[in-house]
Amino acid sequence: RGWCPYYLTRQAINHANILVFNYQYMLDPKVAKMVSKELEAESIIVFDEAHNIDSVCIEALSVTINERGLEQATRSLGRLSSEVTRIKASDSQRLQTEYQNLVNGLIDQGLLDQPTNDIGLASNVLSPDVLNEAVPGNIRRAEHFVAFLKKIVQHLKSRLRTIAGPNGGVTAETPLAFLHRMTNGTSLEAKPLKFAYSRLSSLLRTLQVSNLDEFNSLTDVADFVTLLASYSEGIAKFAIIMEPNGSSIPGAVDPVIQLACLDSSLAIAPLFKRFGSVIITSGTLSPIDLYPKLLQFEPCVSESFSMSTFRPCIRPLVITRGSDQLAVSTKFEDRGDMGVVRNYGAMLVELCSAIPDGVVAFFTSYSYMESLISEWDAMGILRELTKSKLVFIETKDVVETTLALDITVALVIVDEELSSCRLLAERSAKASTLTDIMDGTYSSVHLYECIVSLLEIPYSRISFAFSAVIMFGVPFQYTLSHVLRARLEYLQTHYQIREQDFLNFDALRQASQCVGRVIRSKTDYGLMIFADSRYNRYDKRSKLPKWILQFLGEAYLNLSTDMALQHTRQFLRLMGQPIDQVALQSVLLTLDEVNAMNPAPAQTTTSAGQGGAMITETSSTTATL
Repeated sequence: RGWCPYYLTRQAINHANILVFNYQYMLDPKVAKMVSKELEAESIIVFDEAHNIDSVCIEALSVTINERGLEQATRSLGRLSSEVTRIKASDSQRLQTEYQNLVNGLIDQGLLDQPTNDIGLASNVLSPDVLNEAVPGNIRRAEHFVAFLKKIVQHLKSRLRTIAGPNGGVTAETPLAFLHRMTNGTSLEAKPLKFAYSRLSSLLRTLQVSNLDEFNSLTDVADFVTLLASYSEGIAKFAIIMEPNGSSIPGAVDPVIQLACLDSSLAIAPLFKRFGSVIITSGTLSPIDLYPKLLQFEPCVSESFSMSTFRPCIRPLVITRGSDQLAVSTKFEDRGDMGVVRNYGAMLVELCSAIPDGVVAFFTSYSYMESLISEWDAMGILRELTKSKLVFIETKDVVETTLALDITVALVIVDEELSSCRLLAERSAKASTLTDIMDGTYSSVHLYECIVSLLEIPYSRISFAFSAVIMFGVPFQYTLSHVLRARLEYLQTHYQIREQDFLNFDALRQASQCVGRVIRSKTDYGLMIFADSRYNRYDKRSKLPKWILQFLGEAYLNLSTDMALQHTRQFLRLMGQPIDQVALQSVLLTLDEVNAMNPAPAQTTTSAGQGGAMITETSSTTATL
């Protein structure tokens, strides 16, 4: 019927019983006020896979400004100025109507809706005076507001030039200090800055701008100054970090100004205030008692569950030494040691030779992975590896990675069918087609069709199963990051969370996410290999989820590579036996049992009260219907 799917979905939200969407639709106040503002207070909010929820909250209220973005913002301001001039000449009443509405305040003019109840979803971007007061007179008229934004952009450009100059360097300021320098340098008042984001939204709506993507950089600038002015007073929950080189490309100069949120509770606090039931759950909420501290709430229920299994389907192994008994670790002082590099390479080759299925190897960073692969190539380790497995190496380019993975999956199927890709190439009738695939002539869209048509393989067989995950090293964050240092100091000062406790917690939840990908169902099985001597320490491994620790016995700790190979072969022989269907049914729930767990509601109910929350840690296979 020509309806817009986006706005149709927006309308359907009001009539749906179950909504599934991204975290940002609840946590990012700029998006939440449009999508989830009309949800009833009795709604049950479930954050699934919420192991990184604190990071999502921080990202929702953090803004990064760079030189390229400011140049784009300047071009956007030029276009806005031209549009304002055009509208004044052709339809001045439209701008006059907006001006009159702005006198009444944001809620009265329709930019923000009045909450349907007293505990409506609050905004972390807009302070109460912004919601209820009239927009300041010096930014009500469109042309005045455009000039207002131009001064802000010019000031930010001058700060970037100072950072990148010969006397520049990494600088950290509080929002109040940065705001003070901005108001002094631009002669602007602080109060209108609080209205910048909403005033820009109003102007774009009045001008009926259709392609909003062109104004993303300008929107970031408005968001930056709005947050800056709103949180300049009281305890500094934000930090301004200015770096002369924010680019990840070596040698590239890209000065940045980062408004970094330090308190993850700011974004989620309105949800706890509005909704009576909020559930935070994931398979890797460990240690579970740290999340209430990070998000600043008191859980009504906090529970961690074990995995219900009918056989020991997970085999975690902690490898601390190579076959030559040399300790292996990715610690900064050890990672460049040739003995460690060689042992890691030999470990990967031997494990891939012993494991018939696919193997996924995770590294602590792209740079470390690239350096290891370079050394392995020089040592001939990669050639040994290709004797038992096809090798796929992930890159930072999403499109390139997707295409390469598609080709890898397809060639695995070719290898299974004909024992060697070369045999297919020797078939003259089909050799040219395979050559086109290998040369990249075919896109990823056509790749599967080519392979399947060549070999007449059913689509159901196109899969890339793996039964082992190797975690090379402990994935600690980059501890020299100035943004991370600021957050660690904030957590230590205000929440009494020690620096090392948070770093261990963050590293182990990332490692758990990596190795957890090996198990997908009750009948699945997998090896979880932690290749670093630090995993043998109690303060590290104790932070692994309960459903992993239940399989991590003393016999699987402090292993050398050859000892790990013995456990690997023993585990694979055990998992290769036929599945005991009777035992399998004992850990599955029947439909009658599920219905019995959900009895009819009683006539009388009790409320958990405002701000009730539940936090759980589960395995993805704990309850299977």
